[in-house]
Amino acid sequence: MNDDEREIRELVETWMDASRRGDTAAVLELMTDDVLFITPGREPFGKEQFRSISEAMRDVELDGGAEIREVEVIGDRAWIRNRIDLTLMPAGGEPLRRSGYTLTILRKCEDGRWRLFRDANLVT
Repeated sequence: MNDDEREIRELVETWMDASRRGDTAAVLELMTDDVLFITPGREPFGKEQFRSISEAMRDVELDGGAEIREVEVIGDRAWIRNRIDLTLMPAGGEPLRRSGYTLTILRKCEDGRWRLFRDANLVT
């Protein structure tokens, strides 16, 4: 495993850890300003809408993880295919289990850090 792949795997772990802690600010640091999220049934959305969605879910506890199935680095771009399994626990509600795949494109930024650039999330 080369340094780029190691850094990308660490980014995914950091993302999941920050998500479990509810640390939206840390998650936002892992994406480019022009990030796009593509999810079923809605128009693609960017960083500010991600922030709004995350803040609206402050009372929801999240547990789970991501298993990277493939990584490929091509210059200053990379893609990863993940299998994600999540449990969302709303305050006073029943746990919701979600699982599925994502296809993510990352960009190596000027500061040398990999960040999420595009994400097609098929978790249902």
